[in-house]
Amino acid sequence: MRFFPRLSIIPAILFLAASAAAETAAQTPDQFYKGKNFDVVIGYPPGGSNDTFARLIARHIGKHIPGNPSVVPRNMPGAGSLLAVNQMYNTISKDGTSIAIGAPTLALDEKLGTSGVRFKTAEFNWIGRIDSLINVVVTWKTSPVKTFADAQKTEAKLSGTGAGSTVSIYPTVMNNVLGTKFKLVMGYRGSNEAMLALERGEVEGHSTSWTALKIAHPTWRPEKLINILVQFALKRDPELLDVPTAVELARNDEERKILSAIMAASEIGTAFFTTPEVPADRVNALRRAFDATMKDSEFLSEAQKLQVAITPMTGEDLQKLVASVSDLPPDLLEKVRAAYGAKAN
Repeated sequence: MRFFPRLSIIPAILFLAASAAAETAAQTPDQFYKGKNFDVVIGYPPGGSNDTFARLIARHIGKHIPGNPSVVPRNMPGAGSLLAVNQMYNTISKDGTSIAIGAPTLALDEKLGTSGVRFKTAEFNWIGRIDSLINVVVTWKTSPVKTFADAQKTEAKLSGTGAGSTVSIYPTVMNNVLGTKFKLVMGYRGSNEAMLALERGEVEGHSTSWTALKIAHPTWRPEKLINILVQFALKRDPELLDVPTAVELARNDEERKILSAIMAASEIGTAFFTTPEVPADRVNALRRAFDATMKDSEFLSEAQKLQVAITPMTGEDLQKLVASVSDLPPDLLEKVRAAYGAKAN
């Protein structure tokens, strides 16, 4: 029996690995996705609006992806979705077998050097947006803070989640730009738990998405159990025409520019992306599958039952929007950094 030196095996292994990679790359999207599992990674705990949107997508997008892979939603909460986003950038396979949803402020977080960011937003392949994401600050009916003007005079304790989440970012911005006195009580695991804290009287208020509030507590506003102080958006939502936007509350042009730059994240909204380095034909297949899902009659019917709005944006347009948010002029960036309360690296 002849024995070959161990080192002679290595080139053969490398050759076989390269051949397998080349064969995979040569497959059509239909051939590649057939029989595979496809993950929808959710950077939040179960039950909130982002979880609702992601699971809605997971139930319908599989029939529109070539090869019809099995779609599996996976919650990966932590650090205001940064845990999941970092995994998508650094760890998860870059072959197009997953999409994810994270905070709409990811581009700003990266630009500002927010703690825990280990990704480059523009290098993700953006697949599509279901809806813009309007956040609101609410207080309980018994709170002395019933209007935004009250919040500029009187402290209100708000339940908070991860430091990188809009739940904490937006109230912090209001404190630093418009002089409100919101005090964040951190550590709640997702908006559902944070809203329960509000109902139990542990805190006076909470900042969350308007969609999450409607899904979790549809009677709160009609029964006047809460006061809605402000909505974080560039323009008023049709359902909140009596609630001012943060941009409207700006007292001068400088504040308006700062708040407009930050509120642009609301336009990114409930957006989905896949990893960097995915072959272009798979990115295109996922974008077209997403677009088809947005027009799917079964998807739209379920969205209506869930009382969630559908105002989609294509992956191509979303990619441009993310790039524009990332490209703030240096002087405005420093003002936005101060509003966030962030330190330069």
